[in-house]
Amino acid sequence: MFKPIHLAGAAFAIVAVFLAPEAPAAGCDKACLERIGDQYRAAYVRHDPSLAPFAKKVRFTENNVEMPFPEGSWDTVTKEVGPALTISDPKTGGVGIFTAIMQNDVQGYLAIRLRVQNGRITEVEHMLSTRRNLSSPPTPIADHANYKHEPGIEAVIPLSERVSRERLIQHANGYFDTLQNNTGEIRGTRFAPDATRLENGLKFTEIEKAFRLGRYRFNDRVRREAILVDEERGIVLCRGFIDHKGVLDEYTLTDGTKVRSIFREPQTWAFLELFKVRNDMIVAVEATFIAAPYYQQSPWTKKTRSR
Repeated sequence: MFKPIHLAGAAFAIVAVFLAPEAPAAGCDKACLERIGDQYRAAYVRHDPSLAPFAKKVRFTENNVEMPFPEGSWDTVTKEVGPALTISDPKTGGVGIFTAIMQNDVQGYLAIRLRVQNGRITEVEHMLSTRRNLSSPPTPIADHANYKHEPGIEAVIPLSERVSRERLIQHANGYFDTLQNNTGEIRGTRFAPDATRLENGLKFTEIEKAFRLGRYRFNDRVRREAILVDEERGIVLCRGFIDHKGVLDEYTLTDGTKVRSIFREPQTWAFLELFKVRNDMIVAVEATFIAAPYYQQSPWTKKTRSR
């Protein structure tokens, strides 16, 4: 039987796209952005776009497929299962939301990225994960009854414990560099001893230990980009893909244990993933990710760079 392991942290090889500077969101501070995030959630659950300030033209994707707005789970959502985690970036007009929903009797984990311009939502990006399994290994996913964010993840970081916007992005890229072709080396980041990770609501501990074992050697390529930075909360949100070529068979962990790769064919995970950093260390990770066609591209990504 397949035992869920830290997969989404596992396959990151190489396309790094950095958050490009954009004009500030005119007249919309953190409180304004997060209020619009709340309005979006209310409108979504009630299937009523009039309850949120949408622009006349809204670009919308769900699981990296561009479609008319509203469409997709806007038609099928029946309930939100709280609590929601909302972050924001006034410099870019970005809002990020991690929550859980029901579609009739189907449980799901939903990550949302909004762009707000002049007080109006112009972009909506959904990453929605449910228990859909074909030949690919199933994604780790928890029952809604156990769903909760890590304590303090939404808290504002004291100035003395913050790092710069640029350093937040460096930590995310260091995490992905460590995950990609994972050999046991920690590359460009640091972990708090009690750092945790949520993958579709399922909690994992001892993050650094798994990396140092080289458990995720089957991750051939990580393509990612930072898309939102909440400097006050010490959080960076990334979009990306973990590609598995499916050619690795058996490999040996750094403790001498021989294991067999669970990826037997080309496969990709797509994700929205956030990292909380305090005292220059990653203290919490939360991700919503799904199985995707191999080497799928995001319709939101304008430029990628390969090593």
